[in-house]
Amino acid sequence: MIKAICGFFTFSSLLFSNDGALLFNGNCVTCHNEVKEISAPSMRDVRNRYISAFSDKKNFVKYISGFVISPSQEKSIMQDKILKYKLMPLLGYEKSVINEVASYIYDTEF
Repeated sequence: MIKAICGFFTFSSLLFSNDGALLFNGNCVTCHNEVKEISAPSMRDVRNRYISAFSDKKNFVKYISGFVISPSQEKSIMQDKILKYKLMPLLGYEKSVINEVASYIYDTEF
């Protein structure tokens, strides 16, 4: 019984310490593979482009979140990718979820 309880707490702490990773892998990788371009730019490419424009995490998260909440060609710094793949659709995720994912993207070298 002790092992089961310890295992549960270990699993729970891992689960909740990586919310951004879980959210990213559960939602974003469908279109944004980490390193390959399939149906949208790779997340490595997205991260590199936006981090060069917004090196401060707060500004990076704010800009990425704003774009995902309301995608528009005018807001994007990836015009070449919009021409290739079209504009990202409106997804309707909660802002807190998008912020968590954007923070994970900033912190992760794909």
